[in-house]
Amino acid sequence: MLSVSILISFSAAGQEKCEVMKSSISGSYTGGCKKGLADGKGTAQGIDHYTGQFSKGLPHGKGTYTWSTGEVYEGSWKKGKRHGIGTYSWFYQGRDTISEGQWIEDQYAGPAYAKPRITQNSNIERYTIRKEGEITNRVLIGFYQNGLPNTSMTNLMLASSSGYQSTLGPLTGYEGVTFPVTINVKYTTMNKLQTATYEVRFEFEISEPGDWRVTLYN
Repeated sequence: MLSVSILISFSAAGQEKCEVMKSSISGSYTGGCKKGLADGKGTAQGIDHYTGQFSKGLPHGKGTYTWSTGEVYEGSWKKGKRHGIGTYSWFYQGRDTISEGQWIEDQYAGPAYAKPRITQNSNIERYTIRKEGEITNRVLIGFYQNGLPNTSMTNLMLASSSGYQSTLGPLTGYEGVTFPVTINVKYTTMNKLQTATYEVRFEFEISEPGDWRVTLYN
């Protein structure tokens, strides 16, 4: 009997307490744990209920949160707040209502925007399209070859569905853009060995407002 008593006492002492830092779901928890905090995949139950990814005790990643009043959010979380793409559903005026789109710091920010789309690509070796910020609605394009600005480029022609043409250093493009926007690029360039010329055509669409940079490599 003595040896059994010692074994049970040791097992209880070795269990790790795992805390959920969001008070509304902090009643009980099962799942991954790290340094005493919910971490990884788990389920937490308090006034409300959450199943999904945790980090440092908070919902973080993909997960589903159900309020005690019946509302449900399924989507991305960041540090305990809805952040990213998700779907929120609730019952309003006698019918089910759904909001799908983008969330920022627990607030609905509107429909999710489609990713930039390439509609034509002829003789572009590779390209990058990235958003630089939110303040200015513009699209600027850079042209590169062999790791440097492309100095062999001629006959450049740009056409855009909105905005006015502008330049910023080696970049050229459009300011005052209304999104979604379609931009068509045409030019002639030498190849990397400077032994032949070819025509380039590149057309793309961007739906999300912001300050965008497009880089084309030949």
